[in-house]
Formats: sequence, structure tokens, C-alpha cells
Amino acid sequence: QVQLVESGGGSVQSGGSLRLSCAASRYSYNRYCMGWFRQAPGEERERVAVISSYGITRYADSVKGRFTISRDNAKNTLYLAMNSLKPEDTAMYYCAADDSNSYYSCPDRLVFPYWGQGTQVTVSS
Repeated sequence: QVQLVESGGGSVQSGGSLRLSCAASRYSYNRYCMGWFRQAPGEERERVAVISSYGITRYADSVKGRFTISRDNAKNTLYLAMNSLKPEDTAMYYCAADDSNSYYSCPDRLVFPYWGQGTQVTVSS
């Protein structure tokens, strides 16, 4: 059973920074797409950033230039560096992993079968 464990969430003021981590186990970590999603209360889940096994990254327009997704294959860990945080970034953030194909670039409609439990990010104005 693949396990994904997020950490690094917290409460910050607007303009602040956080770095989320996602530790993966029982998973062929460096072969597939991984990503970060978020969901605020009463809203649909949003794909924030994804990274392929080739290191190709894609971002939601709302976070471009502020967030950076990366992966450390030696540590089996996925990261999301978040800078210039805004109150609208407040949400539960989830790590997700795929194991269907080694895509050069993660498809827009890729369905991720594995999910972490989430870590809360709260940005106050």
C-alpha cells in the first residue's frame, strides 16, 4: 500500500512563506507524476502543481511565480515551496501520486490514485 504523508502546513501572515513536504513510501517514487492539490471549505479541489518523472512542472495560474514544486528522489520526498502567500491560498493541501505511466509532462486530466491525509495552510491578512 502506497503511503503519502504531508507535513509543513501552518498559519502565516499574508506575504509569508511555507514549505510543504510529502514523504512517499512503498512507491516507485521517481517513475511517475506527483502533485499538490488543495481544497478550501465549500470549494472544489484544485490542482496546484504537478511534476513528472522527467522533472517537467505545471502550475495553476493562481500560483504561478509564487509556488515551486520539486522532488528529491534520494529522499522519496515531494516539496511545495510557497512564497508571497495570500489569504486565498488558505486550504487543506494534499499530496498525490500516480503509477499509471511515466509521462514526460503530467496530463491535465490525470487521475491520481494515491493521496495523503492533507496538511492545513492558513494565511491571515
